[in-house]
Amino acid sequence: MKYHAKLTEKAKKDLLSLDFVTQKRIKRKLYFYLAQKSPITYAKKIKNDRLGDYRFRIGDYRVIFDIDSRGNIVILLILRIKHRKEAYL
Repeated sequence: MKYHAKLTEKAKKDLLSLDFVTQKRIKRKLYFYLAQKSPITYAKKIKNDRLGDYRFRIGDYRVIFDIDSRGNIVILLILRIKHRKEAYL
């Protein structure tokens, strides 16, 4: 099964607002997750689902996302990328 990530406009803004080293670290880890057989095994279900369904922990940052599956293509819709202090507000 092949996985893709699609970032919302807010997620793109969140990512671009970070320093270059942090951006690179988050992108590298997202590519790692997408290359896995089942990226969901690395994710944690969020209790407050108004934010999103799942999250990846990348250092002090949280990548909050939903899943959209259609046939053999699974899309991780990345909703926000925030520091852990701000991620769940």
